[in-house]
Amino acid sequence: MISFVKGPVAEMTEDSVVIECGNIGYEIFVPVSVLGKLPGIGREAKLYTYFQVREDAMCLYGFLSRQDLTMFKQLISVNGIGPKGALGILSAMEPDDLKRAVISGDAKAISRAPGVGAKTAQRIILDLKDKIDTADLLPPSFKDPGNVLLKEDGVTGEAVDALTALGYSPAEAGRAVRQVEVTDTMSVEDVLKASLKHLAFI
Repeated sequence: MISFVKGPVAEMTEDSVVIECGNIGYEIFVPVSVLGKLPGIGREAKLYTYFQVREDAMCLYGFLSRQDLTMFKQLISVNGIGPKGALGILSAMEPDDLKRAVISGDAKAISRAPGVGAKTAQRIILDLKDKIDTADLLPPSFKDPGNVLLKEDGVTGEAVDALTALGYSPAEAGRAVRQVEVTDTMSVEDVLKASLKHLAFI
């Protein structure tokens, strides 16, 4: 198992990068979005990798963070989606955008990825909705050690703030949060996850 590859960038193509490590050049297939974030030729890069072994080929797939690699692994766990299909989805959508679409049930957003139809998008949502960690979507300033966020405004106010930090308008965030039946035992993460489901229909 190759956990990551670190070294100078030797070559770049439209869907892969070659990183030199120990005098060996490793070709790593990456989403298009990753190519734009890599340093130039000759500069050091680090990619977290998934190593696929088939009868006819051995391939490395790379990502800038372990969270993005986890998203890739979750995608290929969905029936009918292989590594190339998962790369296509992650090339069309940033991982956080995909997570929000899965949590909110936004099949339309997912189906915009090349080769992904409505049925496949629904299958992705069905298979992954309980595997996505909502805490990954929160900006660092919204997290505490216990992942429970409590301030003077309570969990509903924090959920609205978190949604606006994710790019939704205050009006959209407020309407979504008001549709959630908030109980005393709910954390901000619970309210946020429930609110994202309503945002798909606003």
